Parts: sequence; C-alpha cells; structure tokens
Amino acid sequence: MSFSVHIQPSGREFTMQRDETVLGAAIHAGVGLPYGCKDGACGSCKCKLVEGRVIHGAHQTKALSAEEEAAGYMLTCCATPQTDLVIECKQVVGLGDFPVQKMPTRVTTLERAAPDVMIIKLQLPANNSFGFRAGQFIEFILKDGSRRSYSMANAPHTLAEGTGLELHLRHMPGGKFTDHVFTGMKEKEILRMEGPFGTFFLREDSDRPIVLLASGTGFAPIKSILDHMRHQGIERPTRLYWGCRSKPDLYLHEWALQQAAELPWLTYVPVLSDATVQDQWTGRTGFVHQAVLQDLPDLSGFEVYACGAPIMVQSAQHDFVAQAGLPAEYFYADAFTSEADKH
Repeated sequence: MSFSVHIQPSGREFTMQRDETVLGAAIHAGVGLPYGCKDGACGSCKCKLVEGRVIHGAHQTKALSAEEEAAGYMLTCCATPQTDLVIECKQVVGLGDFPVQKMPTRVTTLERAAPDVMIIKLQLPANNSFGFRAGQFIEFILKDGSRRSYSMANAPHTLAEGTGLELHLRHMPGGKFTDHVFTGMKEKEILRMEGPFGTFFLREDSDRPIVLLASGTGFAPIKSILDHMRHQGIERPTRLYWGCRSKPDLYLHEWALQQAAELPWLTYVPVLSDATVQDQWTGRTGFVHQAVLQDLPDLSGFEVYACGAPIMVQSAQHDFVAQAGLPAEYFYADAFTSEADKH
C-alpha cells in the first residue's frame, strides 16, 4: 500500500510505501528533509505532523518526548505512515544534485592530529562520479553490515584535483570502528562507503551573516564549508566558534588562525571548557555556545550552522532561539551521535 506525503510550506510531494520510514522515502525521492543520526537519537529530523497518522519505531525520549508526540510532532527517521500525510517542515532542499552511491575506497594517509583525533584521506575509484555539498557526510559499511558516519572535511572542488576525501575521526575507546582505525588500520586498506548524506550544508541563496559553531571533530564539516566559501568567493560576514576541552583538542588551530588572518570576512573564536595549566591558555573559556551569546546577544538576523556533540547542538538550538531571537528555521545542525549515544 502506498501513501502520499505533502510537505508545507514548500509544496514538495512524494509517494511512499507503508513499510518505509518517511525520511528514507524522502531521501529516495530526492526531497531534502533535515536529519542527523537516522536512528531516533538526535532529534534533528523532528517536524510537525499536520494531517495523518504515523507509527514511531524505537527512539529516545530526548529526541521526541511523549508530550511532543501528543502535540503533533514526529521523527521522520523512525516514523512509518498509516495514512496520507501532510508535514510542516521549513528546511526542505532539493537533494537531486548528487545521487547516493556505494563504492570501495582506499586509505591513502593516516595522520594523528591530536591524541584521540585521526585525519584520514581516502582515494575514490578512478572515473567515479561521486560529488557532495560542503557539510555532508558518508557512511562506512562494516563487515557485519553496521554503519559509521563521518563528514567530509575537504571542500567539493578538491575532488577535481584528485585529492579524494578527508575525514576527521575521534577515537571512541571500545568503538568497533575507531579502535581499528587507531590500532590496526594501515595505508592502502580498502573500505566500503556510501554517500553523500545529510542536509547540513551552506544555504548559498541567503545573504545573512553566519555563525559556524563546532565542538570537537564537529569542526570537519565546518572546515569543508569554510573552504567552499573561500573557493566560491562567498564573503558573507562569518564568525567561527570552535569549542574543545583543552588546547591539544584544537587540532587545526593554526589552520583556523591562518584563515581568519587571510579572510577579512572571517572571525575565529576558539573556546576551551577544561583549560589546564599546561595549556597556558589566555583565550575564551566555558561552553562554546555561551560564548556566541556573549558576543551576539541578538541573532535575529543570522544563520547558524552547528556541528558536534548532541548536548552542544541541543543547548545552542534552545538558547539561540529562546534568548537571542534566532528564527528556528535558520538553525542548521548535524549532531555527531556516537553508537553510545544511541542506547
């Protein structure tokens, strides 16, 4: 049995089967609904169900509470339809530019950028047609069929130069994939990947000033967006805030300083939450999203792109809208949900 899905206010429509999730069907139809983890853990895909009925699969209450569900909200990543649906979602984009593809990829370099951060470069197959938007991610398909998601840190134009993909991986001790990356992975290893995925990318049809907000390796897609802006000559006033625990965690601090020195439209503000005496840190401290609020108490005219730990993304979204007047539809996010966060 198939159902129709109508999205307001964009007017986009697609049809889907009863056993599909709304998000999965939308991706297949090339309709860009916002999403992050695809596992009911981060809440990035939450939107309003205007008409119709859905059944939710397993999800976390922090992503969708019983009160929110009763008020008519849904998670598209784990909702299957029981009727035709009308959904309200203001962040809808076309995703038809770059089809999702599966392909093998070869590890070309492994660089330890911080004690628990590895920069991996991947070579794509010759004559491949892979493309992506700055900010999107790929998924590695592991031997047991499980998947791990990582954002591209290089800009799309670099693919034409043959440099492949750059990813930033944080070691999650006990992690099925990252334990291997940090202890056993060698150059020339072959991995299976699928992508591109995600609706976290620069809205280039806007002229609003930008806040780029990263925590930890959430810096990877932010770096991709910055590289892309520089390449495209996009000079909208931009403030980059990067929050980490200690100085070594700012693993591309010099790169960010150099960008800010060379680009008159870019301001870089690093923030440490647990600076130590050894860090000899004289910069900003505390929570990174609160540094944004201190500098920009009125965000009503801005666009925010936030990427990193779910708690940072959720706190920023709530406080920027509630305290600084940011319109909710101008908050774009990619919460880096680890396997541990999903349980």
